[in-house]
Amino acid sequence: MPSNFYNYLVEKNIISKEKLIEAQKKSKESLISLQEVLLQDYIEEEVFFRAKSEFFNIPLRHISKEEIAPGVIDEISEEIAKSYYIVPIARTKDRLEVGIVNPEDFTVNSVLNFIARQHHIKVKTFLITLSDFNSIFQQYGEIKGEVENVLSELEKESETIKEATKEIEEEIIAEAPISKIVAVIIRHAVTGGASDIHIEPFGSKLRVRFRVDGILYPSLFLEKEILAPIVSRFKILANLRIDETRVPQDGRFFANILGRRIDFRVGTFPTSLGEKVAIRVLDPEKAIVSLEELGLNERNRKLIEQTSNLPFGLLIFSGPTGSGKTTTQYAILKGLNKENVNIVSLEDPVEYLIDGINQSQVKPEIGYDFSSGLREIVRQDPDIIMIGEIRDKETANLVTHAALTGHLVLSTLHTNNAIGTLVRLRDLGVEDYLIPSTLRLSVAQRLVRRLCPHCKEKIKANPLQEKIIKEEIESLPPSEKKKVNLPKDIYIYKPIGCSKCAGRGTKGRIGLFEVLKMTPQLEEMILNNFSPNEFIKEAKHQGMITLKQDAILKILDGLISFEEAMKEVEVSF
Repeated sequence: MPSNFYNYLVEKNIISKEKLIEAQKKSKESLISLQEVLLQDYIEEEVFFRAKSEFFNIPLRHISKEEIAPGVIDEISEEIAKSYYIVPIARTKDRLEVGIVNPEDFTVNSVLNFIARQHHIKVKTFLITLSDFNSIFQQYGEIKGEVENVLSELEKESETIKEATKEIEEEIIAEAPISKIVAVIIRHAVTGGASDIHIEPFGSKLRVRFRVDGILYPSLFLEKEILAPIVSRFKILANLRIDETRVPQDGRFFANILGRRIDFRVGTFPTSLGEKVAIRVLDPEKAIVSLEELGLNERNRKLIEQTSNLPFGLLIFSGPTGSGKTTTQYAILKGLNKENVNIVSLEDPVEYLIDGINQSQVKPEIGYDFSSGLREIVRQDPDIIMIGEIRDKETANLVTHAALTGHLVLSTLHTNNAIGTLVRLRDLGVEDYLIPSTLRLSVAQRLVRRLCPHCKEKIKANPLQEKIIKEEIESLPPSEKKKVNLPKDIYIYKPIGCSKCAGRGTKGRIGLFEVLKMTPQLEEMILNNFSPNEFIKEAKHQGMITLKQDAILKILDGLISFEEAMKEVEVSF
């Protein structure tokens, strides 16, 4: 280290000149760096690094390994991190944030410039303490290190596995170190808040990716030779055939992680490079939430609560795959789940197991599909029925008649908006006179990433953004428009990235909703075969907030970014 920094420590009365000379002598005798000697015996780490931050004019940042997103650690190799005391701490689309311990080391800048050119990104540096570096560096020794340790065990047992007969192969794989690799992967997925795990062939490697808040992050690369054993292990856990690799298979298992039961849904898929396995992480604590937590505004929440407490009728939820339809239905069922109510569901597949609800999974391969299952459900004396999806004419008519004959029915359709549900039911052959008699509520929804409340940055909207916001606010129903006080200068928020959100700028997701209620006016339009445009006029008249308007309101509240919201409501700008 340059002596002038130590002179700075003396000038600031952080250490006396005599103590500094004493520390320098210890450093020479023990062959330990002067920095380490000072931190061990003379200066508190926080004081030392705050002084270093001031002297080298680089911001000091505290961050732990738990705050780093899955896959970020792989941006810099373990060897470089160890040699130069640098670690990646966050990654955005065009920027890599790096924590460094020794800004005085001129070779560090050369390494960082090389990384920036190699990845075609900007590199922003922060000073981190030595203890924070050591904590973060442990990530190299966790999922990767744990896997490498058990791989050495696996290598010793590989010959045994090769020589094993089919009858004992399953037992050996279950007991082999490969099971430890699987345990490491699923544990890190749960602790990292992942919703899905992808284990797949990737060229000559095996790639593990975690999906967090809807985005896939690469987390681990291993030798391709262990792909088949890992897939076999998941098959054993999910009670699938390990000798069948030609066709896809589906199953599930559970494990106790972090002191609670976590369910995992497993799907295998044959590819030209080998079998791929996708695992959905089903954590009830995160998925079975209340209506308030979903992001519903007061109007929409009250409409859903009122309608779900009716003795009969049909509630339909629409949106693309992954838009949170099942989560919304579970939130409703959670509130309705009482001892004096019989709730029966028919799902494909059963996402989360809820005590007190009779949940059944369809099996089309044996003839047990939604239509045949629904016929059996009505014989189970249900009060409330949840049907996973209306896919065909027969199911549509059965659902409609179930709602007409004294049952509250929840189901889903794939339509773009709430109005589209009316049109889709017609297309599926439901008679016009049955739609207003049964359909009580049509809910369209999307999921968008929520801005991190700790680092989001307030910015002035550009002219195009301002134009879109003003147009949507102007077209809001009067009851909602009066709640919005739009200033002359409109400000929105953008993602930045910090230690709290692991550098992503977003943390968790929130729903956008569009809720259409059946009214006498809408009923008359349906019976008289009005066009979808007429339906839209009535929807506005009854005070419906569109998906786009709900997005704009959440943008102004600083909950989501403009770009993220507009992408999800299919608006180009």
